[in-house]
Amino acid sequence: MDTHESISSLQARLQQGETTSRDIVSTYLNRIEASNSELNALIHVDTDGALAQADAADKALAANPKTTDKPLIGLPVAIKANIAEKGQPLTCASKMLENFVAPYDATVVSKLKDAGAVIIGRANLDEFAMGSSTENSSSGVTRNPWSKEHIPGGSSGGSAAAVSAGYCAGSLGSDTGGSIRQPASFCGCVGMKPSYGRVSRFGLTAFASSLDQIGPLTLGVRDAATMLNVIAGHDELDSTSVPQDVEDFTQTLGEDIKGLKVGLPKEYFVDGMDPQVKSAVDAAIVQYSKLGAEIEEVSLPHTDYAIATYYIICTAEASANLARFDGIRYGARVDGKDPVELYSKTRGAGFGSEVKRRIMLGTYVLSSGYYDAYYLRAQKVRTLIRQDFQKAFEKVDILLTPTVPTPAFKIGEKSMDPLQMYLTDIFTISSNLVGNCGISLPCGFSENPELPIGLQLMGKSFEESKLLKSAYAFEQSTDWHQASPR
Repeated sequence: MDTHESISSLQARLQQGETTSRDIVSTYLNRIEASNSELNALIHVDTDGALAQADAADKALAANPKTTDKPLIGLPVAIKANIAEKGQPLTCASKMLENFVAPYDATVVSKLKDAGAVIIGRANLDEFAMGSSTENSSSGVTRNPWSKEHIPGGSSGGSAAAVSAGYCAGSLGSDTGGSIRQPASFCGCVGMKPSYGRVSRFGLTAFASSLDQIGPLTLGVRDAATMLNVIAGHDELDSTSVPQDVEDFTQTLGEDIKGLKVGLPKEYFVDGMDPQVKSAVDAAIVQYSKLGAEIEEVSLPHTDYAIATYYIICTAEASANLARFDGIRYGARVDGKDPVELYSKTRGAGFGSEVKRRIMLGTYVLSSGYYDAYYLRAQKVRTLIRQDFQKAFEKVDILLTPTVPTPAFKIGEKSMDPLQMYLTDIFTISSNLVGNCGISLPCGFSENPELPIGLQLMGKSFEESKLLKSAYAFEQSTDWHQASPR
């Protein structure tokens, strides 16, 4: 069996009795055993639990082979290690939580289980989801399945690498500033950030609460739509969850996109982009024209301020959210002669350098005398950026951009230069600041070495169906999604 088989193909073979969930899961587990020690995409594999879940799925399928209420039944899924699954490690790739076991299921995990998914393991990430390369992990660096010398992106690098390497049929990541879409671009898979409030964040370890959103990583657009069908919906346990109707996101796939208005933000097509990325994205624009889409240049004039705005807001929220890790209530603890020393020693030993950097930045911009100058001003600029997008979407249906300015870079290449690392998110962060939906899908490859290049599409908030339809039309008219790492 090929571990680069789509969810829909695996579903069909299960329903027709051509295979069993145990056979499927065993095949994926064998692939994990063969190469995960080198890639380090998964930092915990629940072999016994996965096989038990597979046997339960086979029993259910034997009773009702055509079951439709469990769209992921018997299929292996990986979960980013900052999302709670009861009884499983919730380390967030940090020494602070290296021995912590989740006492409950995140809402998205409960929904996956209700849909019959087999949760095969926990995916590596940058510590507390703070990073763009999955190099900032207490569990070690994750390597890109296309080239082991290169990073897989971050912070959901483990989730993307696991899908690309054939360790699971799909995975869940979290996206705060591009952390699903950027690794999807680098690893040659599909990564979707739903609209803010579309998917419950209950059970996701918070990084920046006004920016975080959980979403799927898959081999194809249809698989992403299938997984979004499962995890989307209002949740009373999450106060930021929006009571919005959830349609079947697969229904519009395959519809004609003739007349679709595609906007090209002129601020995103600037000098400094890797020529191979520019060439691949230009070819994608031509392809959309051939499909009947209408291409139009638009402007997002406050784009230049997006990076600064994002890193003020996200570090401020990180500083507040991570204050709970104090060595007193749960997690790591390093004793001191008084509470202040205990607090200082615990956080000094438990947090990595990137997390400390962001806590310090966030504490600074929230401190007395600087709140108005930095944090309050950043929130005002965020409103201006949101207004830019609203005006653009009055003219066009979707926005088309590169996902990342370059293909994946080498491990260690930017780890000593935080600013250069932050700039890799330049095309993705605005979607989080605004709260709209976005997706990355393959659109080409670089040469020497051959590394995937991603195309980003962005849609209006809660217009995931239109976004997925637009992505699917391009995907099915090209061959890029059919490639897999050697």
